[in-house]
Amino acid sequence: MRGLRASSLLLCGVVLIQLFAAQINAQKPKSPWPTLTGDPPFVIARGGFSGLFPDSSYDAYNFAMLTSVSDVVLWCDVQLTKDALGICFPDLTMSNASSIEVVYPTRQKSYPVNGVPTSGWFTIDFSLKDLKAVNLIRGILSRSEKFDGNSNPIMTVQSVATQMKPSFFWLNVQHDAFYAQQNLSMSSFLIAASKTVPIDFISSPEVNFFRKISGRFGRNGPSLVFRFLRQEEFEPTTNRTYGSILSNLTFVKTFASGILVPKSYILPLDDQQYLLPPTSLVQDAHKAGLEVFVSGFANDIDIAHDYSFDPVSEYLSFVDNGNFSVDGVLTDFPITASASLDCFSHIGRNATKQVDFLVISKNGASGDYPGCTDVAYEKAIKDGADVIDCSVQMSSDGTPICLGSIDLGNSTTVALTAFRNRSTTVPELGSVGGIYTFSLTWPEIQTLTPAISNPYGVSRLFRNPNQKNAGKLFSLSDFLNLAKNSTSLSGVLISVENAAYLRENQGLDVVKAVLDTLTHTGYSNNTATKVMIQSTNSSVLVDFKKQSQYETVYKVEENIRDILDSAIEDIKKFADAVVIQKSSVFPLAQSFITTQTNVVEKLQKSQLPVYVELFQNEFLSQPYDFFADATVEINSYITGAGINGTITEFPFTAARYKRNLCLGRKETIPYMAPAQPGALLTLVSPTSLPPAQAPNPVFTDADVTEPPLPPVTAKAPTSTPGTPSTNAQAPSGQTRITLSVLLSVFAMVLASLLLL
Repeated sequence: MRGLRASSLLLCGVVLIQLFAAQINAQKPKSPWPTLTGDPPFVIARGGFSGLFPDSSYDAYNFAMLTSVSDVVLWCDVQLTKDALGICFPDLTMSNASSIEVVYPTRQKSYPVNGVPTSGWFTIDFSLKDLKAVNLIRGILSRSEKFDGNSNPIMTVQSVATQMKPSFFWLNVQHDAFYAQQNLSMSSFLIAASKTVPIDFISSPEVNFFRKISGRFGRNGPSLVFRFLRQEEFEPTTNRTYGSILSNLTFVKTFASGILVPKSYILPLDDQQYLLPPTSLVQDAHKAGLEVFVSGFANDIDIAHDYSFDPVSEYLSFVDNGNFSVDGVLTDFPITASASLDCFSHIGRNATKQVDFLVISKNGASGDYPGCTDVAYEKAIKDGADVIDCSVQMSSDGTPICLGSIDLGNSTTVALTAFRNRSTTVPELGSVGGIYTFSLTWPEIQTLTPAISNPYGVSRLFRNPNQKNAGKLFSLSDFLNLAKNSTSLSGVLISVENAAYLRENQGLDVVKAVLDTLTHTGYSNNTATKVMIQSTNSSVLVDFKKQSQYETVYKVEENIRDILDSAIEDIKKFADAVVIQKSSVFPLAQSFITTQTNVVEKLQKSQLPVYVELFQNEFLSQPYDFFADATVEINSYITGAGINGTITEFPFTAARYKRNLCLGRKETIPYMAPAQPGALLTLVSPTSLPPAQAPNPVFTDADVTEPPLPPVTAKAPTSTPGTPSTNAQAPSGQTRITLSVLLSVFAMVLASLLLL
């Protein structure tokens, strides 16, 4: 009995211990990060901030430390010199990212690298003393050359560690087999360096390298990470493809604790650069006990169309997708990776807004779909726009429609239709011919195919090609009904231009058409949805003010450096808010911000909210100061300049910024600090500074004052309904189809073919 009693007591004790342990575990907060360890993913700065400064330079490493998460990992591609010393340099050959060719023009050699004859200036042919005369420069020609003149010396592994003192230091050994063939031992260098330099990670794409260093760093040695190259490439020491090795992660686990893979291993793309379903690699690697790091992140490359040119969205797809998270990202722009992880991860669409400003669409979500179409407007609403916009144009039968341009050739494939013979040259609207909305009836316009805009197509940055002709064109009535039925919108913005020309030359009263449509769609009595009328013409806004109570917005098209107080007083007589251009806030010189104007401050002091256009996601649209990141740009205008709203072709990016978790903190986060105007230019050597620019003009009273709108003049009858007259008595602005018009039509045809 005593034995049974003792067993019962022991069993009860075990049960109590288990219950207590379960209670403790239940009280421990569950990590939001499905990484292998449950810790946030690492931000790994490849060669420092190499997206801006020369790779592996002091400036690049220092800037990465200043603008990233506190535990940013500094990455060094280790190369060996002739005297067996380790330097941080991105490649075996040095001509692409240094001044070696200029300093030693005759010392080019050829060696087999993984069996491929390769010519260049190899690190093994130069001693460290030789390399003191060589400076680092940009290695990617599409990046700015302005920092090449900063005399950035080549840094040794030891100098990076001692001068930067990084929280984590990652050494990548890309070509151990090559160095071994030249009787240089990378493993010996690393073992010796580890005695004076804290090394946290070592990576390599060569299996044999890990066999060499296995067990040689002791129990607390660095994490060893096997680097996968393209799946079809052969690993040089096993003669197996990386794709083959990938299928046996238990083999990788025998010599490494992690893997480093290209993005496509996890989120592959189809041949049109759209995302395919994710692979199971992260989950499989985690099951095998391997951490997963991902390479290939950069803001200034063309990423999957699914991300709408937004690098933050790309990072989040790897770390905050609801299914898995990688354990680290290797990036040329660590500021964006840092903000993505710390400020934008694990926030839902209904998260609390941390900052208040208006997100105003530009022709709907026109960065993702053809502008002013049903799908562009629907996406803008879904993406969180506060205000959607309609740029009103007039058809020949007097229907107000939404279209980004009065020239149909800019927004549709009209040049490929039978309507191309309606091209005319109108001096008041432009020096080249166009097919204008007032030359077609609304039923005719409805037959046209919309076309997405590609402002950076010449640089091969194309928007959403699978949907480049999606959607249907909208009348103003369609637009207003859509907005009225939305529960999330706070208002609509209706833009009116060319009103004087349309009255005098086409017999069309756009002001009356807009007011009548607002009344017919129930907006005259609708207080739930704010109506904003925008124009660059004061006369138009004066006319609207006389006939309605709608809010009016004055748009200043010019880039200005200042605005007179008297001009502001004139604007206040007819406008409730002002739209200005981005360069009127931060003037530029060769894509560098030079200063900040006081235009926003002066307008706001006069109780005029300031909205700024045009925000785009493409990295080519942003000055270098914003690091090819639309979110950095938005932050600098909202937090730095204090504007009241953004007018954007990508509403999702601006709307997401409102939920930025870092804005709710008391301290300023370095990767969420607004750009300081002119600060980046101070890091450019004097010999590379951009030349002084002519200052933008000051906006004066004369720029505001306009005569009243002319009365409507009945249009002379045309020879064919909807077709411009070609006889000698054509009204002003309507000319015969001349050679120049035919040439312009030909140009539109070519452009339209690209849009199909």
